[in-house]
Amino acid sequence: MAIIIFLFKIKVRKPAVVYMLNLATADVLFVILLPFIIIYRFSGNNWLVGEGMCRLVTATLYCNTYCSILLITSISVDRYLAVVYPIHALYWRTTTRSWVACIFIWILSIFSTVPLLKVRQTYTINDLNITTCYDVLSIKDLQGFLLYFFTSYISLLFFLPLFITTYCYIGVLRKLTSSVIDSTANRSRAVVLTVIVLCVFVLCFGPTNIIFLIHFLGYLKENSDSSYFAFVFCACISSISCCLDPLIYYFGSSKCQRYLHSLLCCKINSG
Repeated sequence: MAIIIFLFKIKVRKPAVVYMLNLATADVLFVILLPFIIIYRFSGNNWLVGEGMCRLVTATLYCNTYCSILLITSISVDRYLAVVYPIHALYWRTTTRSWVACIFIWILSIFSTVPLLKVRQTYTINDLNITTCYDVLSIKDLQGFLLYFFTSYISLLFFLPLFITTYCYIGVLRKLTSSVIDSTANRSRAVVLTVIVLCVFVLCFGPTNIIFLIHFLGYLKENSDSSYFAFVFCACISSISCCLDPLIYYFGSSKCQRYLHSLLCCKINSG
């Protein structure tokens, strides 16, 4: 529904809408892949569709997750420029520049997962009569290439965006607090958007990335599988971000807010 609203009702004419359209697309791709993971877990962690699909699904899920993180960060930077530097933002914040930024984010997210396509992902456990996907990896890879790859990957694509997003929204809140021009509604909308975005980062993406980082750092000394259950649990929680993203659309775009209000009012009146 968000994609339809952005394309046909609001029109893609503002930078914020460009970022939100791409974020909605990333969420749709995630939902399309989710059945593979659901079937895998409910089959007792038994992967039934081959090594190639395991590599593709794993890489695509990582791509979508970190693409979403970077897009949310872009929304935060765009909001920061619009509020803190409104005059300069007229030059910086253009639809063309936003599309260029989104294309760069997609390319970066896709190419950053190429190593996952090259590493064997499925392993057969004869005692349990199952074939795992990504749950069991070569200890040589875990203590070598994958260790350095994932520690760098998480640092650059999660912790750095988290710092940038936090800095931007602190700047936005300071500006709105000190301003006597902005209305109370704008301030409230900015505060709610800030809380939602930080919740997405801290509650949805934070635990997964922190535990994942600890899990891989454990391989510096020995085989580390003590945090595996916690990682799987937090990975499930991270999917809640798809449920919170529509709130970002609602509070991130005044036009989207007005259109949904009118749509809901029509539904209520017709009912």
